[in-house]
Formats: sequence, structure tokens, C-alpha cells
Amino acid sequence: MSIHSSLRGADTLTGERSVLSRVERIAKLTKAGRFDAEKDSVLGLPKVRTKFKVAGAKKKKEDKAEDAAEAETKAKA
Repeated sequence: MSIHSSLRGADTLTGERSVLSRVERIAKLTKAGRFDAEKDSVLGLPKVRTKFKVAGAKKKKEDKAEDAAEAETKAKA
């Protein structure tokens, strides 16, 4: 059974947009040096990649033990 739409949290309605507006695309291209307002047209802009969420790599148990040992030696010094 699914949850009623009125019971959903406000956070679930806002998400990462996959499309940028023209102003956002021009800003990104200008920052990258690929767009000049005096020479280039605002029509027919090249594609611009959006932000992607990247999951961080999980540390192994051995790495955590080494980090704890380093922290202890620093605390003693």
C-alpha cells in the first residue's frame, strides 16, 4: 500500500533538477570560459552537465583501526 500524498514530507517534493535554465547554463559556461556574451548567441547553447550525487567510499575496518591508532599517538604527544 502506498502513502497518501498529503502525508508525505516536504523534503520529498524537492529534488535535484536534471535541467538547468538558460541563465544557469550561461553562468556555468562563462565560468568555464566557453561562453563570451559579446561574441556568442544565447540561442543554441551547448549542453551542460548537472551536479550528480556521488556516494563516498566506505572505509574498511582496518583503516578505522589505523586511524584510531594515529589519533592515540597524536593525543599522547
